[in-house]
Amino acid sequence: MLIWSVINPHDLFTWFLEVAPALIGALLLAFSYHSFRLTPLLYFFILLHCLVLMIGGHYTYAEVPFFDGLFGAERNNYDKLGHFFQGFVPALIAREILLRKHVVSAKRWCHFICVSICLAFSAFYELIEWWVALLTGEDAEAFLGTQGYIWDTQSDMALALLGAILSLALLHKLHDKQLKSLTMQEK
Repeated sequence: MLIWSVINPHDLFTWFLEVAPALIGALLLAFSYHSFRLTPLLYFFILLHCLVLMIGGHYTYAEVPFFDGLFGAERNNYDKLGHFFQGFVPALIAREILLRKHVVSAKRWCHFICVSICLAFSAFYELIEWWVALLTGEDAEAFLGTQGYIWDTQSDMALALLGAILSLALLHKLHDKQLKSLTMQEK
């Protein structure tokens, strides 16, 4: 998918900006594989998130086919899927690290902290988008993907929040099972 995404993208600079988090993540996963192997559930969702980034990088988030006018929307909402994943996947990453490193023992506090981390990350990403826009001027419009929507930043963070809450609510039992299995394999 990475090779496909870089072949004739809408804009190579935007492609790089959108795909960079996936490339950085892949490097981190490769370097940490033997010292801190993750659960299969987490690897699966990281892969899905990377695919979302690569598709958005290829087309730009404002021009991904199938998402134009979806459900009667006036804008292409593929970026909203991306921001949902920006909460959904990092919540599981934070949960796995916090539990495995014994940073937090109470599950409810763990979930609260995971959601807080996701919101902080989402806000930081919005700041990165703003800084890129300031540095590049008009070239940043494809990266920002606001499409004239004045509440874009707020709705992006709300979707990251929703993604974080849903991933923790829906996947915590399966995640616990895989964490237990992984812990037993490490012994």
